[in-house]
Amino acid sequence: MKLLAFDTSTDGMSIAVSRDDGAAAGLWQLQGEGGAKASRGLIAGVLELMRQSGMELRELDAICFGCGPGSFTGLRTACAVAQGLAFGAGVPVLPVNSLLALAEEARHSALAEARSGQVTALLDARMDEIYSATFAFDAGIWRELQPAMLVKPEAVALPVPSAGEAVAAGNAFAAYGERLSGLPAAAARIQALPQAAALLRLAPQLLAAGKAVAAEHALPTYIRDKVAQTTAERAAIKAAQLAAAL
Repeated sequence: MKLLAFDTSTDGMSIAVSRDDGAAAGLWQLQGEGGAKASRGLIAGVLELMRQSGMELRELDAICFGCGPGSFTGLRTACAVAQGLAFGAGVPVLPVNSLLALAEEARHSALAEARSGQVTALLDARMDEIYSATFAFDAGIWRELQPAMLVKPEAVALPVPSAGEAVAAGNAFAAYGERLSGLPAAAARIQALPQAAALLRLAPQLLAAGKAVAAEHALPTYIRDKVAQTTAERAAIKAAQLAAAL
């Protein structure tokens, strides 16, 4: 299988190309700035890794991208680049849940010996909120237990696992610390972000499940429906903060 993957849903940009077609195998990776800055380096990074791999875009079985939730600008950039490259090369697009990619990265990096378990993925959504979703894995197969949602730090919780260990993973721990009161004190907290290599590991299961789409049907996944507070909302928040400080 020949795949290209990239994720720009956070402040980091991750690109990876894999080739495993019997005659040759390899993995090429690149890191850079994500989010709103991803547009500066994403296409150049993709072309460089494709050059290193010796493959043409038209040879790919799919182009995978982290479809969100995450940075609005980063998601739109990744989706637009995936669509443009896939349309020109005549290959399908595989949108991958960025929280699932985060869970897979945590499993691979910190829980590689575990056969089964549960990961609650937590991404800092800014504006005092967190993107959260829970997934269970068993022998490398993932199931969604709790869909992606936008919650306050105090509302985050780890569902009781049916088998294996339950852990939290993501980048929300430093930002919200003790406010994550729903996490058991003994629960492991794994610092991780979605990575393109995780998308590549997820791709076979998702492709087999028929999740690939034509380029024109690829879309980002938005959980939040607004990205800015009104003047009145900002004033109310400031007033509440001042009142709490008295």
